[in-house]
Amino acid sequence: MEQKSGALIEWLMPLAFIFCAGWVTWHMPAFILDWGGESQQLSEQFKRLDVAPNLPVVMGQYIDILDLLALIGVLVFAVIGVLTVRRAPMEFERWSNLDKLSVFIGRVTMLLVVLLTSVMLYEVFVRYLLNAGTLWANELSLWLASFVFLCAGLYAMQQRSHIRIFLIYDLMPRFFQRVCDCISTLLIVSFAFFLVYGGYGEAFAKFGRWETFGTAFDPPIPATIKPMVLFIVSLVAAQAVLNLITDWNDEPVVHSAADDIDADEIERLKKTVGAD
Repeated sequence: MEQKSGALIEWLMPLAFIFCAGWVTWHMPAFILDWGGESQQLSEQFKRLDVAPNLPVVMGQYIDILDLLALIGVLVFAVIGVLTVRRAPMEFERWSNLDKLSVFIGRVTMLLVVLLTSVMLYEVFVRYLLNAGTLWANELSLWLASFVFLCAGLYAMQQRSHIRIFLIYDLMPRFFQRVCDCISTLLIVSFAFFLVYGGYGEAFAKFGRWETFGTAFDPPIPATIKPMVLFIVSLVAAQAVLNLITDWNDEPVVHSAADDIDADEIERLKKTVGAD
């Protein structure tokens, strides 16, 4: 019973985090207007959000009680989610605190895939069966897919499941393998540094004016994805450094096609179908 409760909490936290983060993102013009100064464009955009007009404003002129609670929820559910995340049987074993953050983001990404699929199925249903397509499904799918693409890369780095070519690497002695690991990590960190250094100004400008997609639904894809790219790439670089430190004293591993086979998963499938 306790195990089931822990598993339920582990999946409820990412879902609650997504809900709160979605609310904060959609109402971000209110935060920018109260914390970053007045803007006629943002004021007009804020009016189009159709925020409940009877809610009390708690900060400045625009942030209401639900906005504040959602912002607090983002922080609370993120912390609880990181603290309660547990390793699945097929996942990498050795974790630090940063690993837990990466895995929690991975859990959020998995639920985003479910939401993305649900949006696409809903659009297919209403468009082809009810002949009443939506104005928001296409852009929302693109928006969610962008977050999935970015966050999945961080999870892949933490799990050491990103694409690697071992043909020459496995033939090297451990000393030269470490040299190659250092070089690859240095390249990742350098790429992240120059990407953040060169893209920070544009990302900040897009976020500051809350740049939207320019469609009927008009989601703030440019305003959110550009900063998210810099944030996730920075986490990937930090994760690469952590991987280098964690794996430094590991014995050489000879890779083969059998690495893609999960023995625990095979055993569970055998029990499910009743095979010996």
